[in-house]
Amino acid sequence: MVSSTHWLASAAGMAVLEKGGNAFDAAAAAGFVLQVVEPHLNGPGGEVPIILWNALQQRARVICGQGPAPLVATVDGLRGLGLEQIPGSGLLAACVPGAFGAWLHLLRDHGTWRLGDVLEYAIGYAEQGYPLLPRIAATIAAVEQLFRTEWPASAALYLAGGVPRPGSVFANRDLAGTYARVVAESAAPARETELENAHRVFYEGFVAEAIAAHCRTAFADSSGRRHEGLLTADDMARWRPQEEEPVTAPYGRWTVAKCGPWSQGPAFLQQLRLADGAGLRGSGFLSAEHVHFVVEAAKLAFADREAWYADPAFAEVPVGALLAGEYSDRRRALIDGEASAELRPGAPEGREPRLPRTGDQSVAAGHWTGHGAQSVAEPTRDTVHVAAADRWGNLVACTPSGGWLQSSPVIAGLGFPLGTRAQMLNLDPEHPNRLEGGKRPRTTLSPSLAFRDGEPRLAFGTPGGDQQDQWSFEFFLAHAEFGLGLQAAIDAPMFHTAHFPSSFAPHTAAPKSLEIESRVDSAVLAELRRRGHEVREQPAWSLGRLCAVERDAETGLLGAAANPRGGQGYAAGR
Repeated sequence: MVSSTHWLASAAGMAVLEKGGNAFDAAAAAGFVLQVVEPHLNGPGGEVPIILWNALQQRARVICGQGPAPLVATVDGLRGLGLEQIPGSGLLAACVPGAFGAWLHLLRDHGTWRLGDVLEYAIGYAEQGYPLLPRIAATIAAVEQLFRTEWPASAALYLAGGVPRPGSVFANRDLAGTYARVVAESAAPARETELENAHRVFYEGFVAEAIAAHCRTAFADSSGRRHEGLLTADDMARWRPQEEEPVTAPYGRWTVAKCGPWSQGPAFLQQLRLADGAGLRGSGFLSAEHVHFVVEAAKLAFADREAWYADPAFAEVPVGALLAGEYSDRRRALIDGEASAELRPGAPEGREPRLPRTGDQSVAAGHWTGHGAQSVAEPTRDTVHVAAADRWGNLVACTPSGGWLQSSPVIAGLGFPLGTRAQMLNLDPEHPNRLEGGKRPRTTLSPSLAFRDGEPRLAFGTPGGDQQDQWSFEFFLAHAEFGLGLQAAIDAPMFHTAHFPSSFAPHTAAPKSLEIESRVDSAVLAELRRRGHEVREQPAWSLGRLCAVERDAETGLLGAAANPRGGQGYAAGR
């Protein structure tokens, strides 16, 4: 089974499974295709966290494909440029591109296929073209003037014949050439050696050299000024993806596994601990009590994210204390019948929380800051997802993002831009998630793995920035607590809050906000308003982009589901 945010990626993943590849081969093939066909949502310059169950090894693992900030990056250095925040576009926010290396690591340690075979699908679409999504065309149109006046390589690629029409066939032959050259220069008799060579070609060879040269040129960014990048060839050469143990939390018969606090993944687990024992099933699915509790729990969990989460290699993050039963009980007691207007981080083990002091930073007109552009609506579609399951019992969920065409200039000759994930670090010198050289930004990217009665059962995730661990949490509750099947849980009306500061520059917040699809019963909406929520009805079928695969341990049957919103997600299997 394969589920992804684009039908061509799901088709590529299924083709790999049909030819005998495993779930990890399939996910990598689909992931590379997503870099081609959804360049406004991810690319080789971005990052990907991966969470998996390896049936042969009988263990869950996390592959961290989140690259770190450049070694020379400092709070004082950026403040010395007159900045209050790290810009959301341009080169200053670039981290080491982690996606390519993470896919290679997945293939080397868990897959079975050779790199050229995996990349064949992506190279084909990049070379021969693919139908351009309407959203890509709209995104290019929104930043057309920026491309023409400031980012010439982006204009050469995306505006060669003017703003492309939705549905037109679009090719990125520079990107196809980059993939093909990596394959050619990494050739070796042994598969593992070939994949090691590919990492070296990308991170020490012609790709790293082009990136280093690119960063020595000043480009306009969302601060309204031009800045060179900080990323160097040495930063590229030093980096390797990390494989880690996941963080877990129980929920009745279930256990959910997430990435560590360098992601927002533990916020899902904190919400899980708050919901455990709260009796949500008795309140009724999508009742006012259900929605109210979930939103208020999210406010508490994400307040802790703001205060505590950071790269654990640089900061002491009290994950165990944040997930402890006694702490969760104290936090749950803060939830009453009214919508909270406060951002209330807790004090695990008596430690005093610190919310980041981000300062104000205006955003230059026409720039996309990562989670949306001033001139572009629909700010939630900033990421992609792929999940896969195979006949051997392997499960994997991956959430690639970054390297968006609209957020950083294309690197001439390579066919892709760098990412801007460092905007999720702050310039508060006392905060755990402050900018430091070599540090991973606390990302929003958050795939999930769930076990039932100790058996691996679900792999799932969604795009959506700060909404990822709200939408995926509500999906999980719909399935695990309220008994909805995978597709019904995805199809159900979705909601979230923007109560806490956005992870994306300029880090705005909307206290007491409740974004909810209009399909929810009007009496429920009225009751939520009475409780003090600032209810903002969104169009039907507009929130959430879940992908999920499952495995029934008793029957061995596999299942999958995909989001119908937007008409491009697709689940496939046999």
